Amino acid sequence: MQKTPLCCALAATLSALPVATYAYEAGDWVVRAGATHVAPNDDSGKVFTDFGALGKTGLEVSVEDDTQLGLNLVYFVRPHWAVELLAATPFNHDVNLEKDTAPLLGNGALGDVKHLPPTLSALYYFNDSSARFQPYVGVGINYTTFFEEEFDASRKAQGFSDLELEDSWGLAAQVGFDYQLNERWSVNGSVRYLDIDTTAEFKLGGEASKVDVDIDPFVSSLMLGYRF
Repeated sequence: MQKTPLCCALAATLSALPVATYAYEAGDWVVRAGATHVAPNDDSGKVFTDFGALGKTGLEVSVEDDTQLGLNLVYFVRPHWAVELLAATPFNHDVNLEKDTAPLLGNGALGDVKHLPPTLSALYYFNDSSARFQPYVGVGINYTTFFEEEFDASRKAQGFSDLELEDSWGLAAQVGFDYQLNERWSVNGSVRYLDIDTTAEFKLGGEASKVDVDIDPFVSSLMLGYRF
C-alpha cells in the first residue's frame, strides 16, 4: 500500500518530536522534601553509676521512633554518579528505662532527646534513559548531633539530672529509587542504615553516671523531587 503525502508528513513530524528522557545527566540538581521516619535498632549497655553501692546495674535504655520532614539535595557529577546531602527537621525521641527487675528505679519513660543526622552520600544510579523507574544504591558518612536532652519530671524527683549525649560519626548505606512523573517531577523512596553510637552521661543523686547506646536506626523516606 502506498503512503499518502499526509501520512508521510505525519510520520516526519512525529519523528522530529523530542523523546522524553528520564535518566539523569551530569550537572542535574534534584531537591526533595517529604516524610522521613527514624526507627532505632537500639542496643544498650548497662547503666553505670557511682551513686551509693549501685555501680554497674542491670538497667538498660531504649529509644522510640519518630517521623519528621525530610529534605535532601542531589547533584549529578556524571549520569550514573551523584552526591546527596540528607537533612531534616529535628527528630524528637522518647527514651525509656528497661530491665529493672529489682525493682530499683522502675521501668518506663526516662526522658527525651532531639537530634539531627545530616548525612553525605555518594549515589550510583542504574540509569536507563527510557525508564521512569530509576533505582540507586549509596554509601556515605553520617554525623549526628544531640541537643535539648531532658529527663521526665518523675525521674528528676528520683535524682536524675544533667543529661547529655555525645555526638556521633558513623557510616551510612542506602537503597532507593526515583519514579519519574515527567522530566522534572519525581517520587522518591529510600531506606538507609545509619551507624549511630553514643554515650549518655548524667547524674544520679549528684553522682556521675553513664550508659552506652548503639542507636543504629533504619531511616525510611518518601519524598517528592524536582529536577533543575
